[in-house]
Amino acid sequence: MKSMAGSSRLQPQETIEQLMAKKTQTEPLPEPTPGQPHRAGDIERIGTSKITYLAPLPLPTDLSPVDFSRVVGEMNDAWLDYGVGSPNVFGYQFAIGVPLFFIFFSLVMVPLLLISIMDWQGYQILLGVAVMGGGAGFLMSWFSIRRTHRNYLKAVPIRFHRQRREVCFIVKEQRLGHEVEEPVIVPWESLMAWAVEGYGATQYGTTQQYGLGIGYAHPETGKWLKTEGRMAGMALSLGEWEVLRAYMEHELHSLDEVQDPLGLREPGDPPYLGVHTIRNAQRKLHESLRESPSLWRYFYAAGWYFYHALTLWTLPGYLAEREHKAIQRQQSQQRLPEVEEWSKPLPKEQWAKPSEELVRLSAEVRRLREETPHRSIEEIFAEAYRRQGVEA
Repeated sequence: MKSMAGSSRLQPQETIEQLMAKKTQTEPLPEPTPGQPHRAGDIERIGTSKITYLAPLPLPTDLSPVDFSRVVGEMNDAWLDYGVGSPNVFGYQFAIGVPLFFIFFSLVMVPLLLISIMDWQGYQILLGVAVMGGGAGFLMSWFSIRRTHRNYLKAVPIRFHRQRREVCFIVKEQRLGHEVEEPVIVPWESLMAWAVEGYGATQYGTTQQYGLGIGYAHPETGKWLKTEGRMAGMALSLGEWEVLRAYMEHELHSLDEVQDPLGLREPGDPPYLGVHTIRNAQRKLHESLRESPSLWRYFYAAGWYFYHALTLWTLPGYLAEREHKAIQRQQSQQRLPEVEEWSKPLPKEQWAKPSEELVRLSAEVRRLREETPHRSIEEIFAEAYRRQGVEA
């Protein structure tokens, strides 16, 4: 297993919602300069965009770790997979619910108005439009789901091993006409991470874009590995990074802490979304009605049942579970033996320890954050470096 290999660009898995949003984004996110010496808190401006570095030496940002994009696929006490999450129940609800709502609106709501004015010819025309429009919607949803499924199968996660304090990239290279996969091991504290705040052009004008990038540039060869993903805001970019940092520093221990803010997983539930998610949401809805009944809560409950009836109840959860199991079977066949060997847990006495420099700087950052909680992370990181006498 090599410590560094050729340049490669690895793309994290995108959800159905992200793929749809990406259609309106034509400008790529700005990329950092790999050859420059960086540290957490450094800022690089490229045109009108700003890159804020979060690592090397990954310092705490004091934001809550949240995997909003659901790109963390699996987590245990030894390692975490980043870049290939699990299928989302909402994606299937969206794919099923939008066409069915169009049909429901066309065949139930509008006809009530047409019947009241006795426009039977208009009703017949509307019937044909509803059937064709709903069918077209189902086809578009199906193609979108299949595209996302193929992306899941092709995507290769980055594995973070916290007991070793190392990160494993899988690089695909062409050698003698064949594609060869090779693992590349990177020290955790040498990994580069950055949050991007930029601007992109769409058919609607200029929009603000955010993203999170992770990469490594070898100090001697300059070869560059990286993965990038778009986020909905800067706080979400930092929260996504905090998931990785907190996990590697043994501050995070389960996916429920970062992927289940509504508490829809019960003890013993599988760590992915499925039928159990919908049933747990129904149970919590009934509990809230019993504990504090109100007119607003009853209206909300009626809307909740209408929405889930329109999306065919637990069918989206069943489809998400089925797809997750198919992806797991496929990915297990693609795993490299050397990566599986590297991923094995270590005895606790063999766990790698953080560097003294990282421990000192992290403690200083937390102390400064308590003193001045409203300062930006760039200012706090720079002040921590200055007080600890650490040079760039």
